[in-house]
This record gives sequence, C-alpha cells and structure tokens, in this order.
Amino acid sequence: MPYPAALALTVVTEVPVYAAALTVASAAGPVRTASAAVMVNCVTHPPLWWFLRHVPGGGYWAAFAAAESAVLLIEGRLMSRALRLRGPVPYAASAAANAVSVLAGFLLLG
Repeated sequence: MPYPAALALTVVTEVPVYAAALTVASAAGPVRTASAAVMVNCVTHPPLWWFLRHVPGGGYWAAFAAAESAVLLIEGRLMSRALRLRGPVPYAASAAANAVSVLAGFLLLG
C-alpha cells in the first residue's frame, strides 16, 4: 500500500474513534477532538511507517508490536495534552483507535 493511502486509512479509521471517545470525556468539542486526532496521527504515522519499512522480515511482527505499543503511548500522551485530559481515558481511546486502524489494514491487505 502506498504511504498516502496508508495515512488516509489510518486517519479515516482512527479519527472517528477518538472523536467518539474523547468528545464526551473532555470539554473540547468534536471539531477540536477530531483535529487533535488528525494531528497525533500526522506526528506518529510517518516515523512508524519509516521504521516498519526498515525491519528485516524475521523480526517484523515483534517490531510491529513494539512500534504500535509506542505509538499507542505517544498518541495517548499527545491527546491528553491537546485536550487537557488526565488519567487513562486518552490512552484507552488510543488503544481503541489504533486497534481499529490495524484491523482495517489487515482486512484490506489480507
């Protein structure tokens, strides 16, 4: 999958999850929450894509799990800061959003 399509898939699948989960949890409205979700994806997706492209075949799945875990934590932290949230909610939203985008990628790529 070309990079622009992968980024688009990530944004299209993750932003609604973040918006649904965090609009209720924060004082931010849906537009601000969705904008923050796009921003965190633009921060984390390029380095994730670059890193995974350079992992040797035999270690791919372990690297994939580690990289996705790092992305989950980074996105959770960025969302908590952007929306002024404390506690586990932004991290749970990040876990859900990233799970949805990974699943979508697996379904599309076979």
